[in-house]
Amino acid sequence: MKTENALSERNIALDIFRGLTVCFMIIVNTSGNGDTTYWPLKHADWNGFTPTDLVFPSFLFAVGNALAFATKRWQNMSQRQVVYKILKRTIIIFLIGFLMYWFPFFRPDATGHWALSPLSHTRVMGVLQRIALCYGVSALLVYFLGMKKTAWIGAFSLVFYWGILLVFGDSGVGFSKTGNAVLKLDTWILGVNHLYTGEGFPFDPEGILSTIPALFNVIAGYVSGVYLKNNRYNIKALLRMILWGGVFVLLAIGWNEVLPINKKLWTSSFALLTVGLDMVLISVIVYLTDILKFQKGSSFFLVAGKNPLFIYLLSELGVTIMFMIHIGNESLFRWIYSNVFQHTGDYLGAFLFSVWWMLTCWFVGLVLDKKNIYIKI
Repeated sequence: MKTENALSERNIALDIFRGLTVCFMIIVNTSGNGDTTYWPLKHADWNGFTPTDLVFPSFLFAVGNALAFATKRWQNMSQRQVVYKILKRTIIIFLIGFLMYWFPFFRPDATGHWALSPLSHTRVMGVLQRIALCYGVSALLVYFLGMKKTAWIGAFSLVFYWGILLVFGDSGVGFSKTGNAVLKLDTWILGVNHLYTGEGFPFDPEGILSTIPALFNVIAGYVSGVYLKNNRYNIKALLRMILWGGVFVLLAIGWNEVLPINKKLWTSSFALLTVGLDMVLISVIVYLTDILKFQKGSSFFLVAGKNPLFIYLLSELGVTIMFMIHIGNESLFRWIYSNVFQHTGDYLGAFLFSVWWMLTCWFVGLVLDKKNIYIKI
């Protein structure tokens, strides 16, 4: 992790896009009460799509966008230096994600004494781990193969993953919660004790196998980033990108008839849908900021977009700490929700709590921004 006191060349539209994604991610991840959360702020239970399902794919798309600007620095580096830089960043982000799930590293045992949290029951994969793997693979592909071949590999990953789901999923129920190939492979490689349990059973929505189609989100973000870098002031070029985004959305909807749009399996139709939506969204942001020069209110998202991974990490660790601290018989998290926000109503209170926490993390980002401190991982 490196702290920089001076910004390199930045793309305002990309920072706004990242900031918007991070802010929304914190809101959907930290509802004051999961049972009383507005439906747009919840993931689809299985097949289907909600606005929340777009958040993580957008983060990956932004990683690809940023890669389009980072490749310029590779020109003055040796091959060994570039590969080392990519692998180092991949490993660091992956380890931070793993340590985040292991945190706080100690917990009380059956006798009430503090003991080291067992690694044997720590989740291995997760959000940051997927970001790390998708970044690392995509960056290496771009460096060694170039944009065109990498783009074809990204498209092939969708077809390849579809085939895996069909061949290795249970006959007739290959896209179900318990009959899919993702659950089988992740359980075989990682074991149930290292999987996410938030679905009510061991299943990781950011597992190993479903990382394959997620590569498409990063690669598409990279291709879009190169295109926007070369055409950011060209209205016709932006319209073409919006058109292609719309085509991807329509193709995904059609594909949904045989391969359900499913975030938790990260189906190929889901990857295609989210890329299409992100292409439209970032094109609109570029049009507003670079062509119309309309940036009123953008400073809010710029703050979060300049330190996105740090702010996300802060939001996750902060919630863990709030659950560790108790006031009476309640965790600090539950106490704040029930004593400050719940009186406004169960649903509104849960939403206001998540907005409060997002603003709290955003304020830390504001302090860093005022001091020109930008933490790069």
